[in-house]
Amino acid sequence: MQNIQSQCRQSGYDKAYIITNKHSMDDTNTEAIIDTLTKSLSEVADNRDRQAYALLFSYFAPKILNFGNQKLANQGLATDLVQDTMTTVWTKAHLFNRDKGSITTWVFTIMRNRCFDMLRKVQHNKEDTFADDIWPVFENSTEEEHPDHVFTAKLLKHVDALPLGQRQVVKGIYLQELSQQELASKLDVPLGTIKSRLRLGLVKLRSILEKDYD
Repeated sequence: MQNIQSQCRQSGYDKAYIITNKHSMDDTNTEAIIDTLTKSLSEVADNRDRQAYALLFSYFAPKILNFGNQKLANQGLATDLVQDTMTTVWTKAHLFNRDKGSITTWVFTIMRNRCFDMLRKVQHNKEDTFADDIWPVFENSTEEEHPDHVFTAKLLKHVDALPLGQRQVVKGIYLQELSQQELASKLDVPLGTIKSRLRLGLVKLRSILEKDYD
């Protein structure tokens, strides 16, 4: 199998290109543009044509980058969105069916799906950070000599005040040190339910922490 990243680099596929390249196609003649792009995609699908791919890249990359900057609010993530989207265009060009829609619809659908995945990953990472912020409090909950033991006792009291499902998950993960999957099996609920209950419980506890430290 050919190295896709190598192919991309030979098509001008790098961060500097993404940021500085000016696409060569005039957007005023839409019908002609769509026809040219569609033919280029066919060349990529049938012949792995690098020049045709470079044309596709020069047209779509700036648009994807602009979309990524708006939705992700991060230059690095926006650049990654260009890379992920255009790599998919290269590897799955043969799946395009012009009877089901235009090439622009196809590419921008890939872009939006990749963007959604990235936003979901960012949110997941934020939740992990959320957990890391609260973990030290639980970690020291049994150490009476800890100077914040009074506060820790209050926090544990608030944990006990959480709804049953959230309380079981928070205690299971932080006090019993079970994995989310182990807890899902123990409580006989889907893993997604565990994640949701943990998120809601941490939001409430984080709110308490912020109020106590204000």
